[in-house]
Amino acid sequence: MPDRGTSLTIGLGDERFEVVEGDSFTFGRSHRTTLCLDPSDLGISRVAGSVEAEAGVWWLVNKSGVRPLEVVDDVGIRTVLPPGRRIALTAPITVVVEGATRRHALTVDLPDSALSGLSAGGVPTAQVEGNPTQAASEVQITPADKLALVALFSGYLEAFPRYDPHPRSYADAAARLEWPRTTLVKRVEYLRTRLTNAGVPNLLGENALPHLAEWALATGLISRADLVLLPPR
Repeated sequence: MPDRGTSLTIGLGDERFEVVEGDSFTFGRSHRTTLCLDPSDLGISRVAGSVEAEAGVWWLVNKSGVRPLEVVDDVGIRTVLPPGRRIALTAPITVVVEGATRRHALTVDLPDSALSGLSAGGVPTAQVEGNPTQAASEVQITPADKLALVALFSGYLEAFPRYDPHPRSYADAAARLEWPRTTLVKRVEYLRTRLTNAGVPNLLGENALPHLAEWALATGLISRADLVLLPPR
């Protein structure tokens, strides 16, 4: 059994819960869960999920038989966790539980000891197949390019409840910047072309903008701190 001296912190609004290894933290609609989100919302499973440790590794487990969970990592990228599946926690995350009347966002913060243990030979921080993607480091990103990306993908960067993992429309992003729409479109299209030529995949076609958003977030090109670059609303 893991050492009960290690713990992590789960937050919901102003509430904070410390979970010690060896315990299981559950959340859902039922009063029997550790954190009852909303007993009247039938859109939430009785036990939607849990956070627990196994062999020294923290896991988020989807306990529902029918409803997925949304997992948002510390850079704003969203992953869907299907019913009955689990994911190892390797960095701070936000767990989104969608109900029929509202959505609930739980923050999960890992202790430094858990993070260092992973980097020292525990569960790898990324479990992916295939060859690494070319970093496209030779593509120069101008301040105007970055500003365009922040405006277009600001929903990924916003804190809950304003977080929205979808690109803004060109019209909305251009209006936020007080640019002509055609200026924004040309700048983003030119950037996509340069990145594609440098080896970044999936930046052409119907889902090009979501892939561009994920690339910009994953490489650290844009982050939540960059929201200050945008003009006030």
